[in-house]
Amino acid sequence: MKAIVVTDQAAGTAGMKLVERPEPQAAINDVVVEIRAAGFTRDELTWPSTWTDRRERDRTPSIPGHELAGVVTALGYGTAGLSVGQRVFGLADWYRDGTLAEYVAIEARNLAPLPGDVDFTVGAALVMPGLTAWQGLFDHGRLRAGQSILVHGAAGVVGSMATQLAREAGAYVIGIGRAAGRQTALDFGAQEFVDLDNETLEDVGGVDLVFDVLGGDIAKRSARVIRAGGTLVTIAGPTDARPADGRTVDFVVEPDRAQLNEIVRRARDGRVRTNIGSVAALDDAVAAFNPTERISGKTIIRARP
Repeated sequence: MKAIVVTDQAAGTAGMKLVERPEPQAAINDVVVEIRAAGFTRDELTWPSTWTDRRERDRTPSIPGHELAGVVTALGYGTAGLSVGQRVFGLADWYRDGTLAEYVAIEARNLAPLPGDVDFTVGAALVMPGLTAWQGLFDHGRLRAGQSILVHGAAGVVGSMATQLAREAGAYVIGIGRAAGRQTALDFGAQEFVDLDNETLEDVGGVDLVFDVLGGDIAKRSARVIRAGGTLVTIAGPTDARPADGRTVDFVVEPDRAQLNEIVRRARDGRVRTNIGSVAALDDAVAAFNPTERISGKTIIRARP
């Protein structure tokens, strides 16, 4: 099969290569999926799991990418809940070869059925942003209707999904980001927007929750606008940013079939939409991840026409 591999962490996306690899086999409780569309997060190339296995042994050349939508082609021994020919989407294990390929072997529990009226490209684009936003808002942030939330990077891939889910849940959403992202953030449902280039974050009234994707000084400044008892949730790694009388949670997104079902149901109903910037074929994936100009939104790779 065709696959994108990485071998050199220092090279980043410029070190990606399109190669031929053996098709994967389904282990116990696995399925093999013929990938129709896949997503990639640039931060993956900084994660130890991209380069080593759970025993910290080198596993390069490794196939990156963890978001997928496709069709089940084989079942491993003991696999239940899915069938050959079924349309699925989901999140692959961090320590296994990923989804920038024509096929992937993945634990069945990491997948959810993809309805027939949802395009594979949309399915793949929902996975990481949808699960990250859902878990940050509801599992860790305990967001409820009537609360207020400050969303970092509200024009970005994850931030725009968090904005939509928070707004749909009945929260008041304030987005922050660079000036160029204002209209995009508002289009995705933010009711206010703070331009970090020209406006003062500290002028924001007290909020119940901050959804942080940036970390660093912005996270610390955001913690100061959280009401007593509020929460800062971050995906930027451990931080010493703390609300004065609240809590901070940093988390890593996890596969969750029930949550994927909820997210795709909202997409079908038109309550959330993806933030796709470009779509490219697998043969063109290396160039797509090394563009000559900045592309807003997520890049999705189509492994099949």
